[in-house]
Amino acid sequence: MLSVGIAMTLMLSSSIPLGESGMSAQEAEEILTKQQEIRDMNTLAGILIGVGFLLVLISFGARRRKGSAKREEKKPAAGSGN
Repeated sequence: MLSVGIAMTLMLSSSIPLGESGMSAQEAEEILTKQQEIRDMNTLAGILIGVGFLLVLISFGARRRKGSAKREEKKPAAGSGN
Protein backbone atom coordinates (compact mmCIF):
# COMPACT_ATOMS: atom_id res chain seq x y z
CA MET A 1 0.00 0.00 0.00
CA LEU A 2 2.81 2.32 0.90
CA SER A 3 4.68 1.89 -2.38
CA VAL A 4 1.48 2.11 -4.46
CA GLY A 5 0.58 5.39 -2.75
CA ILE A 6 4.03 6.83 -3.40
CA ALA A 7 3.92 5.73 -7.05
CA MET A 8 0.47 7.28 -7.50
CA THR A 9 1.64 10.54 -5.95
CA LEU A 10 4.64 10.73 -8.26
CA MET A 11 2.56 9.87 -11.31
CA LEU A 12 -0.18 12.38 -10.51
CA SER A 13 2.19 15.22 -9.69
CA SER A 14 3.81 14.94 -13.10
CA SER A 15 0.51 15.06 -15.02
CA ILE A 16 -1.07 18.32 -13.82
CA PRO A 17 -2.46 20.22 -16.83
CA LEU A 18 -1.34 23.82 -17.25
CA GLY A 19 -3.30 26.69 -18.74
CA GLU A 20 -2.33 28.91 -21.63
CA SER A 21 -3.00 32.53 -22.40
CA GLY A 22 -5.92 33.18 -24.76
CA MET A 23 -7.99 30.19 -23.64
CA SER A 24 -11.77 30.26 -23.84
CA ALA A 25 -13.84 30.17 -20.68
CA GLN A 26 -14.88 26.57 -21.36
CA GLU A 27 -11.26 25.41 -21.78
CA ALA A 28 -10.27 27.18 -18.58
CA GLU A 29 -13.17 25.50 -16.77
CA GLU A 30 -12.08 22.07 -18.05
CA ILE A 31 -8.49 22.64 -16.93
CA LEU A 32 -9.61 23.75 -13.46
CA THR A 33 -11.83 20.66 -13.19
CA LYS A 34 -8.96 18.34 -14.21
CA GLN A 35 -6.60 20.04 -11.76
CA GLN A 36 -9.14 19.58 -8.94
CA GLU A 37 -9.56 15.89 -9.86
CA ILE A 38 -5.80 15.38 -9.73
CA ARG A 39 -5.60 17.14 -6.34
CA ASP A 40 -8.37 14.88 -5.03
CA MET A 41 -6.61 11.76 -6.31
CA ASN A 42 -3.39 13.02 -4.72
CA THR A 43 -5.23 13.33 -1.40
CA LEU A 44 -6.47 9.74 -1.72
CA ALA A 45 -2.92 8.60 -2.52
CA GLY A 46 -1.73 10.39 0.64
CA ILE A 47 -4.34 8.54 2.67
CA LEU A 48 -3.17 5.28 1.09
CA ILE A 49 0.42 6.10 2.08
CA GLY A 50 -0.68 6.83 5.66
CA VAL A 51 -2.62 3.57 6.00
CA GLY A 52 0.28 1.60 4.52
CA PHE A 53 2.72 3.24 6.93
CA LEU A 54 0.48 2.42 9.89
CA LEU A 55 0.25 -1.21 8.76
CA VAL A 56 4.05 -1.39 8.58
CA LEU A 57 4.32 0.00 12.11
CA ILE A 58 1.70 -2.40 13.42
CA SER A 59 3.39 -5.38 11.79
CA PHE A 60 6.71 -4.52 13.45
CA GLY A 61 5.01 -4.04 16.82
CA ALA A 62 3.00 -7.26 16.61
CA ARG A 63 5.99 -9.53 16.05
CA ARG A 64 6.93 -11.88 18.85
CA ARG A 65 10.42 -11.63 20.17
CA LYS A 66 12.61 -14.60 19.32
CA GLY A 67 13.89 -15.47 22.79
CA SER A 68 10.90 -14.42 24.87
CA ALA A 69 9.57 -16.95 27.35
CA LYS A 70 5.91 -17.44 28.10
CA ARG A 71 4.58 -15.37 30.96
CA GLU A 72 3.41 -17.24 34.02
CA GLU A 73 1.34 -15.82 36.80
CA LYS A 74 2.84 -16.06 40.27
CA LYS A 75 0.34 -17.12 42.88
CA PRO A 76 0.61 -15.64 46.36
CA ALA A 77 1.96 -17.97 49.00
CA ALA A 78 -0.79 -19.77 50.89
CA GLY A 79 -0.73 -19.75 54.69
CA SER A 80 0.95 -16.42 55.22
CA GLY A 81 -1.99 -14.65 56.72
CA ASN A 82 -3.09 -13.20 60.07
